[in-house]
Amino acid sequence: MSHPLYWLRSELVPYSTALRWQIQQVESMRLSKKKLTDRLLFLEHPSVYTVGRSGRLQDVLRVDAACAAVPVMMTDRGGQITYHGPGQLLAYLLRDLRPYALTAVRQHVFQLEEVVIRTLALLGLRGARDERHPGVWLAEGKLAAVGVRIRQGITYHGLSLNRAPDLSLYRGIVPCGLPDRPVTSLAALGVEISRERLETMLINAFCDVFHYEVIDLPHPAQGSTLESSEGEEACEPSAPPT
Repeated sequence: MSHPLYWLRSELVPYSTALRWQIQQVESMRLSKKKLTDRLLFLEHPSVYTVGRSGRLQDVLRVDAACAAVPVMMTDRGGQITYHGPGQLLAYLLRDLRPYALTAVRQHVFQLEEVVIRTLALLGLRGARDERHPGVWLAEGKLAAVGVRIRQGITYHGLSLNRAPDLSLYRGIVPCGLPDRPVTSLAALGVEISRERLETMLINAFCDVFHYEVIDLPHPAQGSTLESSEGEEACEPSAPPT
């Protein structure tokens, strides 16, 4: 049985803005008297290092001027420290896990990884899991990071997939607290792909893995952005303002 999904996209959105948007949406979903539709947002961030709940500020290395210029933000997702920036595609999935068992959280992470693994397979790449460290890995390094937060049964945050970011900025941190595990990207692996094509592949994988069916938004067309609304139905999805 398929479940409805609102799909939105935005361009370059500051991390703090996207986080506020997610929290606003989660609260509306949580407080609604009826189950509201899950929603998926694709976007990119300006360069930023984010430190998750297990992260350590000493993993910010400041090795050169370019890395030192990247701001550092504490965040509420799981995991340690990572980099976000242009050329990296973020997929934030806001999903109501309350109808499912307590094991749904681990399964949710597994499914996010599966979305990436299936997408990579279409590009001729074999992604793999590491049982100790969430994300998707290749022999050349980590290609996708996964980090989530559950707030009273609603999950947010999601995954980041390195399409063609500036990998040199990863030198300014210890990515995910793993000094001996390199990070790679599709571009570094010789895979040139537009953001639009990658989004299409990912949304198809999300629908397959999570049994979603994308439905039209209540205002503009699917994949577009919306302004915030108020009231109980305020979780008509709204993309973060730029």
